[in-house]
Amino acid sequence: MSVIRPVTEADLPAVADIYAHYVLNTVATFEENPPGQDFWRAKAATGLPFLVAEADGAVGGFAYAGQYRPKPAYRHSLEDTVYLAPGFTGRGLGRALLEALVAACRESGARQIIAVIADGGDPASAKLHRALGFQEAGRLRAVGFKHGRWLDTVLMQLDLS
Repeated sequence: MSVIRPVTEADLPAVADIYAHYVLNTVATFEENPPGQDFWRAKAATGLPFLVAEADGAVGGFAYAGQYRPKPAYRHSLEDTVYLAPGFTGRGLGRALLEALVAACRESGARQIIAVIADGGDPASAKLHRALGFQEAGRLRAVGFKHGRWLDTVLMQLDLS
């Protein structure tokens, strides 16, 4: 059984470790150096939704919303991020996290949620977003270079209005 709840300071080392795995070993993020706990502390302090999935006594994943772009006119559009700890995939945690994040974004008054998904060949993230009503809004070709590969990003969008 898992519990979806707001992130706490005590969760930040696990969040940092989960993300570091994806930074160092995958193309799921275009980050090349894992950010430290100060980065995560700042994310948690934005006032935007930041959730963790607690499963088997551990942080099994996290999801948060951030401003889609920094310019003021984008203030009603958020970008979602979801990552699961290795060993916690295939349990429905990603769906539970994204469902809770969408609900929290709706409650915050956001109108749009944008997913920027690195297309490294694994369809899981796009499939998850599609299952929750996100629609593909476009593709940016060869915009990232990581682990010796040029990568596309797929933009998906959920209208909350």
